[in-house]
Amino acid sequence: MRKEHNNANIISFGARVVGIELAKMIVDNYLEAEFQGGRHAERVQMITDIENKNL
Repeated sequence: MRKEHNNANIISFGARVVGIELAKMIVDNYLEAEFQGGRHAERVQMITDIENKNL
């Protein structure tokens, strides 16, 4: 959902909590996901506007 809802371009997880096979599954799902836009795009644009304002 991180990528689908927030258009995130990075993921992270704890090595002590997530095993290697689960990590592979998470990465595969992340790479296959696409940003859904729609109602989520408004929130992402608000964040982008704040970032650009503070440059």
